[in-house]
Amino acid sequence: MEQSFIEKILVSRKIGRRLIRSSSDSRREHSTSEVERLALGDVESQMSVHQDVQPFRVYVATWNVGGKTPNNDLDLCDFLCVHHQSDFYEVVPLNAGNVLVLEDNEPAAKWLALINQALNKSHNLESFKQPSYPSDKSLFFQKPSLKTYSKNFRTESRRRLKSCNCTTDFEKKCGKESCFRCQQSNISEDDISSEDDEGSNSFVVSEMSAASDRSQMKYGLVASKRMVGIFVTVWAKREHIQHLGHLRISSITRGIMGCLGNKGCIAVSMTFHQTSLCFICSHLASGEKEGDERRRNLDVIEIIKNTQFPHICRMQCTRVPERILEHDRIIWFGDLNYRIALSYFDTKKLLEENDWDTLLAKDQLKIEREAGRVFNGWKEGKIYFAPTYKYSCGSDTYAGDATTSKNKRRTPAWCDRILWHGNGIRQLAYIRGESRFSDHRPVCAVFLVDIKVNQGSIKRHP
Repeated sequence: MEQSFIEKILVSRKIGRRLIRSSSDSRREHSTSEVERLALGDVESQMSVHQDVQPFRVYVATWNVGGKTPNNDLDLCDFLCVHHQSDFYEVVPLNAGNVLVLEDNEPAAKWLALINQALNKSHNLESFKQPSYPSDKSLFFQKPSLKTYSKNFRTESRRRLKSCNCTTDFEKKCGKESCFRCQQSNISEDDISSEDDEGSNSFVVSEMSAASDRSQMKYGLVASKRMVGIFVTVWAKREHIQHLGHLRISSITRGIMGCLGNKGCIAVSMTFHQTSLCFICSHLASGEKEGDERRRNLDVIEIIKNTQFPHICRMQCTRVPERILEHDRIIWFGDLNYRIALSYFDTKKLLEENDWDTLLAKDQLKIEREAGRVFNGWKEGKIYFAPTYKYSCGSDTYAGDATTSKNKRRTPAWCDRILWHGNGIRQLAYIRGESRFSDHRPVCAVFLVDIKVNQGSIKRHP
């Protein structure tokens, strides 16, 4: 029997099913090679009848790629730390694209293909197929939908991930009709996912194309959504997909005049077993003038205030969150755009001296959080990596070193961040990658997230 890497933590009912064992603090990691040492080791393989809480490994990554379409030879294996697999992957290539032109979904499709290639260890991009179009259509109508592309990345399972997927235990307790029969006629397609099947009341669990070796596939695409400057993908191990439910997606625009989607957020809500999860990716207001941090604060406040997920469950005894802060576990990530409150030359001097503490003391997000003006009650791991913005593309040199124009110079900053809210989340690592693909360095975090499971619902796979 193959040994799982997921840490099993035994919980006794006598102490209220609370976790009694915490993970060691592994946040002082400095490189991708170091985070790959965070394998959780051999653990107890049997579930006690008294256990109903288990930790699952969640990998979150944000990368502002500046609207660039990746080449087929871009290897994401190190970026995704695939040598020590996680149960879930939340990955967002941010795209600072032009909001006034028609969206081209080919870059998103290429990112999907590359992520799949890394997670499922495919050695080619055969699963990415450029659709063909009638020759008599104009260029305007030749843009395929993300849904069309996403069909290439569905799992081999034919099961459908129901929008309302409550468990039998809840049904028996409530004495109601099966939640699989909930009516959802008032829910629009945009409220749920960009890849729903038309005319269907359920999510199609993502499926790989026939070109892929299905017997080797470990991960399936759960959801993907694009909103101009943001593209979010959620992947899960095949065996976990049947335990996912109440999958909903909500988008908030905070761009020009508060209307355009070049800034804003995409939020993904779901339940996994008996725990509600929410993943928010945002691209906040840019700028490093004095007072710009207040615009970013306002973006966060408005996103939390206005994000609402559709009500999809008729069962009165279930609590399906409709607001961000109603979820049990929440992770927020993206290009938050907070800067360092120092001049370019002062920042550069501290960088040369590796004086991280002084730099972090001037980090706007840290200042605003500690003052209680934004992200009150949220947590962020200690930063032990250099500022992730702004680099000259293709180099390890900050862009400000190559320009003499004050208007074009950008002070290095930790723009790309990952935070979390709620109990039962322990961060194992918080690092940056070193790819030179764009002017931002990617940032990722690895978490253990506690999930309440039905007794006996997690089975070992041979």
